Amino acid sequence: VTENRSDLEDLHLYATPREQRFRRFASLEYEGQLYMTPYDFIQSVTSDEPKHAKKWRSLSKQELNQILMETPPVWKGSSKLFRNLNEKGVISYTEYLFLLCILTKPHAGFRIAFNMFDTDGNEMVDKKEFLVLQEIFRKKNEKREKKGDEEKRAMLRLQLYGYHTSTNSVLKTEGEDLVPRSYWDTLRRSTSQALFSDLAERADDISNSVSDTTLLVHFFGKKGKAELNFEDFYRFMDNLQTEVLEIEFLSYSNGMNTISEEDFAHILLRYTNVENTSSYLENMRCSIPEEKGITFEEFRSFFQFLNNLEDFTIAMQMYNFASRSIGQDEFKRAVYVATGVKLSAHLVNTVFKIFDVDRDDQLSYKEFIGIMKDRLNRGFRGYKPIQRYTTFKSCVRKELYSR
Repeated sequence: VTENRSDLEDLHLYATPREQRFRRFASLEYEGQLYMTPYDFIQSVTSDEPKHAKKWRSLSKQELNQILMETPPVWKGSSKLFRNLNEKGVISYTEYLFLLCILTKPHAGFRIAFNMFDTDGNEMVDKKEFLVLQEIFRKKNEKREKKGDEEKRAMLRLQLYGYHTSTNSVLKTEGEDLVPRSYWDTLRRSTSQALFSDLAERADDISNSVSDTTLLVHFFGKKGKAELNFEDFYRFMDNLQTEVLEIEFLSYSNGMNTISEEDFAHILLRYTNVENTSSYLENMRCSIPEEKGITFEEFRSFFQFLNNLEDFTIAMQMYNFASRSIGQDEFKRAVYVATGVKLSAHLVNTVFKIFDVDRDDQLSYKEFIGIMKDRLNRGFRGYKPIQRYTTFKSCVRKELYSR
């Protein structure tokens, strides 16, 4: 075990919130660099804190090689990949940021993501092209580094990126980031620049300096020579989204085929900045006295819609500009037209009962969009636990099932 608690707290002062969260959930260390296991990653996006106090276990070269030898190829991927790997995997900080980006992207964005990595346009992504990610996210974080003790910041860089000092940037620096950008925006903007930078000349050096990880071996094979096509890339992204949703759903369903409407409300509100969540929950309990339940397909379709929230926001703004609220039929139609996702009538009714605070059966832009934009930042913001009230019917149902 290499962790020193005082050093942990000290370096936290120099870390951004994203870096702090990664360091809090990471459990492995190799040659000074911290890594998450697949289990750590799942915990980081579904829990407020690690279940157990984390101590960074130092991996030997032999242990790392054994983990990588057991990594399945991309064509064997599934929506249980991270659960099956469990503790047998290593995920770097830049890969952690990339995986978080995936969780909030619509399926249409998968092609954009693939094309961003495919810098030579041959419809395949190789290991060197994928490692552009390492440089782009590293450079973005350098700009956000807090001023202070250079020795402490150097230690932090080593933990997150595996190097001691700042390297020459492959991306231009002047005049950028005057406006805060998401990691997805940074990736989308910067990968095209990489094609015209000196990154191609230094690609071998970057590849040789980066330790292999579970993701690199999964995508590009144990020798790093395989190439990733769009179909496999798409399947990986879709499987990851599905897996995280399944884990959240199962944590509330207790083995049943549905979760209660109230549990659905808890999941929606858990990552938002809503202060008085009890009013939303009480409003829903009064409006839906008889529990029908939300199926996983309904649950998944809603989060597919949320990943398309930007397009739907445009439709909602049109109603907002006209000083009009939106009814359930209009909401359902606007979702389908803007995103291509069909929501069930029961799901739409449940959403209205949660967010229609003034109970006029109309949903305003403020009542819904603002709150859901917070929800999309899952994993990037701090988790805000919500006191969980359970209806009598839900208690009876789960008690009967437990027998």
